[in-house]
Amino acid sequence: MPLDDREQRILKEIEDRFYEEDPDLAHTVRSIERSAASPRNLYLAIAGLVIGIGLILATFTINEYVALAGFVLMVVSGTALVQVLRRRAGKAPIGLSGGGPMGNWMRKLKGWRGFRR
Repeated sequence: MPLDDREQRILKEIEDRFYEEDPDLAHTVRSIERSAASPRNLYLAIAGLVIGIGLILATFTINEYVALAGFVLMVVSGTALVQVLRRRAGKAPIGLSGGGPMGNWMRKLKGWRGFRR
C-alpha cells in the first residue's frame, strides 16, 4: 500500500533527522543494504548449492560424512538463496515478516489473557 503525501513527508523528515543525528549508523545501514542487494551474495548461494549437490553425488557411496557435509552446505546455500531472492523482490526475509500461519497464531496467542511474556 503506497504512502500518501503527508506520510511520505513525515518519513522523509525522520530519515533526515536520522542522518543528521547519527551519521555513522546511517553509513552502516547503507552499507548493509548495499551488501544485501549485491550480486555476490546471489552467486555465492548458487555456488554453494551446486558444490553441495556435487559433494553429495560424488561421495555418497564413498564417505557418508563428506556427503552429509555436502547436504548441509546445500541446505544452508538454498536457504541463503531464498533470502537473497526475497530481498531482491522487496519482501522481508523469512522469519522477519511476522506473517503466515505461524505469525497469525502467535498474534492470537499474545492476545489471549492467560499468556504472559
